[in-house]
Amino acid sequence: MADSELIVAETALTMDERAALRALVALIIPASEAHAVPGADDALIFADILVSARPHATQVASALARLDAAATAPFATLDAAHQAHIAATCRAAAGELFGLIATLTAQCYYRDDRVMRSLDMEPRPPFPLGYTLEEGDWSLLDPVRARPKFYRQVP
Repeated sequence: MADSELIVAETALTMDERAALRALVALIIPASEAHAVPGADDALIFADILVSARPHATQVASALARLDAAATAPFATLDAAHQAHIAATCRAAAGELFGLIATLTAQCYYRDDRVMRSLDMEPRPPFPLGYTLEEGDWSLLDPVRARPKFYRQVP
């Protein structure tokens, strides 16, 4: 059994849910010819999304069911403009579910070696070597520091 077949076999999502998820992640991060990077629906990236979504399968399936319920046909079969409209409507109504999918998509996308290379970053884990960050303008945090505290002090 090929690696991609193994991933599909181990996922808790149905074939229709996987198709809808793949269409949704393509909307979240589309491919870019200008930057020569794949979209989140790329086979390798999507396989990573499926694996990462496994612990959240119930929530992901619930979000995908909302997409299909809002559409006149299965979400994956609609054109991109209709998919974008339905996804925006559903995200407005159930942001927490779609936020989870957006987070999973971004995490998996930026783990891809091709994407890291396009950002001129060495494709490797950040630990133990870390990444060098340029010093920023700390004064940008002044409005946050000036706000009154809105949290409860823990003894």
